[in-house]
Amino acid sequence: MESRYLLGFDIGSSSVKASLVNVETGVCVASAFYPEHEAPIIAEKAGWAEQEPQMWWDNAKLALNKIMVEAGATGDDIAAIGISYQMHGLVCVDQHQQVLRPSIIWCDSRAVPYGERAFRDLGAEQCLSHLLNSPGNFTAAKLAWVKENEPEVFSKIYKVMLPGDYIAMRLSGEVNTTVSGLSEGMFWDFKENRVADFLLNYYGFDSSLMADIVPTFGIQCAVSAEAAAELGLKAGTPISYRGGDQPNNALSLNVFNPGEIAATAGTSGVVYGVLGEVGYDPKSRVNTFAHVNHHSVVAGSASDATRLGVLLCINGTGILNAWMHRNVTFDMDYAEMNTLAAQAPIGSDGVCILPFGNGAERVLENKELGCSIHGVNFNKHNRSHLVRAAQEGIVFSFCYGMEVMQQMGMDIRTIHAGRANMFLSPLFRDTLAGVSGATIELYDTDGSVGAAKGAGIGAGIYKDNKEAFATLKKLAVIEPDANNREAYRAAYANWKQLLANKS
Repeated sequence: MESRYLLGFDIGSSSVKASLVNVETGVCVASAFYPEHEAPIIAEKAGWAEQEPQMWWDNAKLALNKIMVEAGATGDDIAAIGISYQMHGLVCVDQHQQVLRPSIIWCDSRAVPYGERAFRDLGAEQCLSHLLNSPGNFTAAKLAWVKENEPEVFSKIYKVMLPGDYIAMRLSGEVNTTVSGLSEGMFWDFKENRVADFLLNYYGFDSSLMADIVPTFGIQCAVSAEAAAELGLKAGTPISYRGGDQPNNALSLNVFNPGEIAATAGTSGVVYGVLGEVGYDPKSRVNTFAHVNHHSVVAGSASDATRLGVLLCINGTGILNAWMHRNVTFDMDYAEMNTLAAQAPIGSDGVCILPFGNGAERVLENKELGCSIHGVNFNKHNRSHLVRAAQEGIVFSFCYGMEVMQQMGMDIRTIHAGRANMFLSPLFRDTLAGVSGATIELYDTDGSVGAAKGAGIGAGIYKDNKEAFATLKKLAVIEPDANNREAYRAAYANWKQLLANKS
């Protein structure tokens, strides 16, 4: 019997990854990403970041071709397609579905003043109670920048969309989006359970610019004859799942229910938790979006349908560890560096590092404190203390943000993560478990595999997430060390006091 596969795309800013998952076994049989070196980002001015959507499509084709050859698969073997994508980007197309300008991607900061002005003019209560966030630097504010600075482009816009919506459009010829996607762009009103007309009106956007809404899980559209011929797929193959990269990472780790947490620790670090009632942080230090399994309900109520993703982002995460590697332990690989760090005691014998050297941090109310090293004694400290203090500082910043999430009602007991990046460090894992008191579970998965399994749920191939992720491989479980609980707490308290003094 011929195998059937689920196809998942992960449209990142560094690369596009594609994976094939065997429907019956749940095992990933082939994966590939392009380009092999980091994709270019156009930065014509400081703080700008753009990419050509066509580049995403071209890289998706290359990755798809490679995995189809590797698996010996044909278009007839693909049962459904899922898409994960970099969040908060803006893609503008005309009525012929032609891209009007490069996409303004997630890390572009030009729209910050437009979001801040809307927050000030509309008021914190209006924005937070309806959008659950400040308009900030999200997609709506980026569109406001285009309207003011490129009126000739704005006048030609037929629809605006997110990067994942663009890939779905290229696959199907249809323009649509999801409630989860609209919420990450600040286009969704959680109180009224509809597109945020008040924000559209404020910015002067016609509601016709919004794409049609389709379910996150379900038959959203299907591969067109044109795309089938270009990609070697079968016309009519359903696109049945779409999610931003952080909600999708949570899905990949089988995080669907209130209190469940997904974490990543790459260049930046993210803690993403699921909340079971509509809520927000009054200081907007974390962002709240519709999770992949959210359904609209009356604001302020708890329901099995309410699933919000609360996102904490720490910009200075793996980038600090990499800086330490380049400048302090350049004669070691990362495994040796982790061993060195473990030679210092919990709390790094008084050395503290604030890991905020990669721009303003939202959890600090958009302050830009910079990275700083404190408590070094030239007579007793060495580089093991510095390296440990760096990893501890990253963990402490995670825990600081998780306290905000707990204030919103989130009960954090288990943290799910992929075994990658900072989570490869035993010291990092032990410290996070020790300070937070949560159990850490490490899994073998990634975003494109998650998108493929999401497609299986959306197409009805799997009845639910439990069936889809029954084969998710748990690699390790790290329990909090009760013997060192007080030492971890004392080190964290020392770090928090330092942060308070600096703030």
